[in-house]
Amino acid sequence: MESRLNYFGNPLGAKVLKHINSANKVITDSTLPTVIQELVKLRASQINGCGFCTDMHSKDAAHAGESRQRLNLVAVWREAKVFTDAERAALEVAEQGTRIADAAGGVTDEAWAVAAKHFDEEQLTALISLIAVINAYNRVNVINQQPAGDYQPGQFG
Repeated sequence: MESRLNYFGNPLGAKVLKHINSANKVITDSTLPTVIQELVKLRASQINGCGFCTDMHSKDAAHAGESRQRLNLVAVWREAKVFTDAERAALEVAEQGTRIADAAGGVTDEAWAVAAKHFDEEQLTALISLIAVINAYNRVNVINQQPAGDYQPGQFG
């Protein structure tokens, strides 16, 4: 499989990604726990069918010490006993926030209330922003048919 165009090497694409990457850096540096950030990025990427990001975030999470069992169960997190209540809350908001077209009101008040029990306002802001950013990355890669499988942890900084 080959990408439709060299988005990463295109001057306009590079400018767009520079700004998305800057937003991502702000989120990465927030108080939202890193493990939750990786789980959210992985789950949104799975939902969106983004092989490139699924590959990247599963490898980054494993490199950071995440267990193979938990990574294998992200797609079925509701049935898995290995996630904390806070992780479950973040994954629920991530799913509803990613499936906006499928869930006519976006994130439900119930899902938000559960998340608000586990995260402070800065972390909730980071969670919303993270969901928006990973969905942007997913869309670029899916539309461009960016191939998956070659990513190495730390490849982009």
